[in-house]
Amino acid sequence: MVDSPPSSPPEAGLPGDLAEATRDEAALTRFLRGLPGIDAVGLEQRAASLAGRAVKGDAKLRAIDTAIGMVDLTTLEGADNASKVRALAAKARHPDSRFPDVPRVAALCVYPDLVSDAVAALRGSGVGVASVATAFPSGRSTIRAKLAEVELAVESGADEVDMVIDRGAFLAGEYGRVFDEIEQVRAACAPAHLKVILETGELGGYDNVWRASWLALLAGADFVKTSTGKVSPAATLPVTHVLLRAVREWRDRTGQPRGVKPAGGIRTTKDAVRYLVAVLEVAGPEWLSPELFRFGASGLLNDLLMQRETQLDGHYSGPDQVAVDL
Repeated sequence: MVDSPPSSPPEAGLPGDLAEATRDEAALTRFLRGLPGIDAVGLEQRAASLAGRAVKGDAKLRAIDTAIGMVDLTTLEGADNASKVRALAAKARHPDSRFPDVPRVAALCVYPDLVSDAVAALRGSGVGVASVATAFPSGRSTIRAKLAEVELAVESGADEVDMVIDRGAFLAGEYGRVFDEIEQVRAACAPAHLKVILETGELGGYDNVWRASWLALLAGADFVKTSTGKVSPAATLPVTHVLLRAVREWRDRTGQPRGVKPAGGIRTTKDAVRYLVAVLEVAGPEWLSPELFRFGASGLLNDLLMQRETQLDGHYSGPDQVAVDL
């Protein structure tokens, strides 16, 4: 887009103003800067109000099972190895061996060089394999190096790629550069799904989160994702509301459903249920599915399993009775 001439045709398949926004960098900048601002006070009040809703009994058990099925079980540490990935894959398949009816998780997320180990361990399970890429978590590298990571992940069998945007370029107003990079990653990762990590804690406010969400959607994101989990603040309910509003409006305007993935800092069942309430009320029931909503988490799964046992039996044995994933 940066080098596109003003006469280049708009992207096919998008309605008028959205197609025009992809024509060149100037049009994209006009579109993003012309988006209505976010009412921060109203947003935070609504997020707090929805977070206060009580979910109990059978509804809570259904919410727990829904959340388990939305987890991207994640390990992104320097000490990761094939043995650890195989252990996590076993947990992804059967989160609690004591209860065979527990849903499997949505995906296992690892670094690109461990994708082949995850694929081998999860073959035939229905659990997806996701990989971070594009110089995760900083995004600081050349486009050639970033695309090489993406290609490694996809060639190794990844079903999903989680890329990070260049926050420096975004904050400098170089929207076309960010757009181009997402487009190139989108092309390189096909047919895998693309999740675009905005790293919302570094974007400097809700208006920028709103703009970044629209930029990612225009460039071809299948999911918009809050965070890498390596920066504080990571996922928050108000920020997730912004992403949910973006994908709902995108679907309303284009007919194309897109997903949301909050990641980082979501550790308890209470947190997860609050996010599910937000999904239902802000985006709608269509998004209560792992195809359109994920939790980027590691420790969350253990708490969901313990609280599930509480709902079924009235007690749980404690975390030492649940297989620890990390």
